[in-house]
Amino acid sequence: MLERFTDEARGVVTLARGRAKELGHSWIGTEHLLLALLDPVAGGTATVLREAGVDAASVRASLARHVPAPGPQGPPLTDEDAQALRTIGIDLQAVLARLEETLGADALTVPAGPERPSRRRTLLLRRRPARAPSGRIGFSGRAKKVLELAVREAVAGRHDRIASEHLLLGLLREGHGRACTILGEQGVDLAALRAATQRSLDRAA
Repeated sequence: MLERFTDEARGVVTLARGRAKELGHSWIGTEHLLLALLDPVAGGTATVLREAGVDAASVRASLARHVPAPGPQGPPLTDEDAQALRTIGIDLQAVLARLEETLGADALTVPAGPERPSRRRTLLLRRRPARAPSGRIGFSGRAKKVLELAVREAVAGRHDRIASEHLLLGLLREGHGRACTILGEQGVDLAALRAATQRSLDRAA
């Protein structure tokens, strides 16, 4: 399918993957496509979105509210738990520090992953900070739907290539992804944005 994409549209797909990795996400979602569509590499969609009052900084700020940034997970026990242990003479942090001193700094860490350690394990194990994915990451179901709808938009318009505008039209037509949620929170009229995107596409034809 990508062979039918224009250079700008291919750039959006590539950039969306890059944005996901930068943010430490293990998926490529509609929000990453939106960030890519805002980049000058996308061509017309960057102008259309900017004229609608959308910019990358505001999208990133909204995204941060929806998806917590990966980072240190903090101690596995609450302050109340630690206090309860102290009442029976156990200083958990001192115990952990002594074990790390004896066994090595990484001896008590386990990789972060989709499954949480059992409560029994979290008493003595601290999770490593989540890291950005290093390998290939896949598109979420909604992002795949956006790509499918972009193709349909091109077919409906009798266009032989899929441009970045088609990707934005597909994103708006999908309508339920995080990208549209963010646009709605920022007061963007999605119908007006669709019309502006269509005009940009018509001018480029």
